[in-house]
Amino acid sequence: MYDGIVQELIDEFGRLPGVGPKSAQRITFHILQTPNFDVSRLAQLLAEVREKVRFCEVCGNVAEQERCGVCRDPRRSGEVICVVEDAKDVAAIERTREFRGLYHVLGGAISPIDGVGPDDLRITQLVQRLADGTVREVILATNPNLEGEATATYLSRLLTVLEVRVTRLASGLPVGGDLEYADEVTLGRAFEGRRVVG
Repeated sequence: MYDGIVQELIDEFGRLPGVGPKSAQRITFHILQTPNFDVSRLAQLLAEVREKVRFCEVCGNVAEQERCGVCRDPRRSGEVICVVEDAKDVAAIERTREFRGLYHVLGGAISPIDGVGPDDLRITQLVQRLADGTVREVILATNPNLEGEATATYLSRLLTVLEVRVTRLASGLPVGGDLEYADEVTLGRAFEGRRVVG
């Protein structure tokens, strides 16, 4: 443990998700030991993010305006909506440059253990977006874990009454992975999603 303000800064960094005590200590000492580290710029950016960044009124993605860049882009297809849990998922999918539709960010996943139910997510807004009949397909791109699967199952049942095609992202073996390290669920999904070659 360190004295005073140094420990306070370590503790503050340690409150960030994914930053453990060792990482918090490394960040703190990097700031202390790097003479040209622009602390005022970091503080300014943090303040600006809190002040300027909001969530898109249409899809729930992060935005500096009322609508995010994806929703404002006229080249995007309004016939396909990809449903994701968080705005970070939008960025991950956008890096692939494969998807040209729109997104809908739920703001989490159904998790009874954590007290998160369907009413806590942006599901009502999703159904409202589908009401005008423009959307032809909804891609469920929730995480392939217990909460993501529960959310996808709930949404697929909810959306079957609407005249919209509901699909789920394929899941299976990662490129470069070894079969011996794959869990049963992943391996089972890989078998289910197999396709003809040649």
